Amino acid sequence: MKKELLIASALVGSLGFAGLAEAASATMTGKHRVGMVSTDSDSATETRSNHEQSTFSVSISETTDSGLKISTGFDLAEEGDAYDPSGLTLTFTSGAKLDLISAGNAGVSQLAAVPGASGEMGIAGTTTVNAPGSLSYGDASDAVGFEFHTAADAFGVEGLKASASWSTNDDGAVTSSTHVLENAYSLGASYVSTAGDTTVTIGGGMFSVESHGAKVDGAVVSAFSVSAVNGNLTVGAGFASGDINKTATTVTDGNTGIGFAVKGADYTQAGAKYVSGDMTFAIGYLSGTGNDGNTDTAASGADDKYQKTAASIDYVVASGVTATVGFSDEVREDDGAAVSAVSGTSWYIGANLSF
Repeated sequence: MKKELLIASALVGSLGFAGLAEAASATMTGKHRVGMVSTDSDSATETRSNHEQSTFSVSISETTDSGLKISTGFDLAEEGDAYDPSGLTLTFTSGAKLDLISAGNAGVSQLAAVPGASGEMGIAGTTTVNAPGSLSYGDASDAVGFEFHTAADAFGVEGLKASASWSTNDDGAVTSSTHVLENAYSLGASYVSTAGDTTVTIGGGMFSVESHGAKVDGAVVSAFSVSAVNGNLTVGAGFASGDINKTATTVTDGNTGIGFAVKGADYTQAGAKYVSGDMTFAIGYLSGTGNDGNTDTAASGADDKYQKTAASIDYVVASGVTATVGFSDEVREDDGAAVSAVSGTSWYIGANLSF
């Protein structure tokens, strides 16, 4: 603990904020997930492999004499061998928050959580399928930016939250038909209401991304979702739609540069979760489509598609220890043609230990 406090003290001292204690407060959380994954793609025999994933997170915060809370943190993740630091968050006495540096996008922050299966099952592999795979597929921003969140009574409406974000990369290289992010804007809102035994959350927003590419159109995506909780049952659904631009280091699906577009894209997700004692049953479905190609040409040909259905059972063995069994079935298509190498079924059995 002494080492952690010294590190926190150095971080806070480097920030130069007045009115803070010499050492900021720090908390640590983590988990270790271990199990076995079986994959049976449509083009190969069934294979089995081990899966281990560890994460360790440190949160650092302190409150000034005026009541302003300043917080940051970082994650240490074995998976991908990555170190993931956070920016700064300022929490005001009103409940409003301001994220600075690596702030993210408002549209993502306000989405209602849609339940889905747990576990590490899935079929991975190299593919040129570029169909959307999440509600936040339009999420793109530079680390230089901010996101502002209101308290849970925006505009005097109890249960309403709103947020706005902006980031800039205006010193990026100006190109012709390749995509280099220039500016990103996002607006989001969510509303929580309770009627009887049911609590409903509705949320979403829009993402707008500008590109340095002279021949690359700006991209706008809208996303929204809804969830309802009644006792032990949670259900939810979401939808997103809009064109996006992406970068790539290699030629991607007919693209002749290092950037490509996915046009006419949309994504749908639905799921449910039921808790019974120490057991949690969950099921989820997702479907994404989009037409990929060069950034400076009109969409043509058939769409890429991605569909996945998954289910899982979690059992709490002891405090902080959960056993999981899960199954998934995935289908991918590239320009209308099935991609058997990354389509098929998968199951997972393992345990998650957290602290």
